[in-house]
Amino acid sequence: QVQLVESGGGLVQPGGSLRLSCAASGSGFSINAMGWYRQAPGKQRELVAAITSGTDTNYADSVKGRFTISRDNAKNTVYLQMNSLKPEDTAVYYCNAVAYNYYVGDDYYYWGQGTQVTVSS
Repeated sequence: QVQLVESGGGLVQPGGSLRLSCAASGSGFSINAMGWYRQAPGKQRELVAAITSGTDTNYADSVKGRFTISRDNAKNTVYLQMNSLKPEDTAVYYCNAVAYNYYVGDDYYYWGQGTQVTVSS
């Protein structure tokens, strides 16, 4: 019932910025929390940032002070503002959402298809 579509990835030079967006669409759901994960070649997928339906946020230590997660509940969209990008930020970034599924009366985890972020000079 839920689809997540990411956008905003691309190639950027070290020190540059990118803003990722993830829009949730569908019916029969209510999003509780949204977040961003990333996976670099040879590495395990890791949490980058997450935000609740309120204002509580959580960041990986490696991105604190550089990345900012926010959401627009009316648009069912989560954003990740990435500043001062480093080559080690290069990865596929995946949007995720924890949404209540009305059809089964339970929370489910949903994932986007991923968007490539490459930081290189």
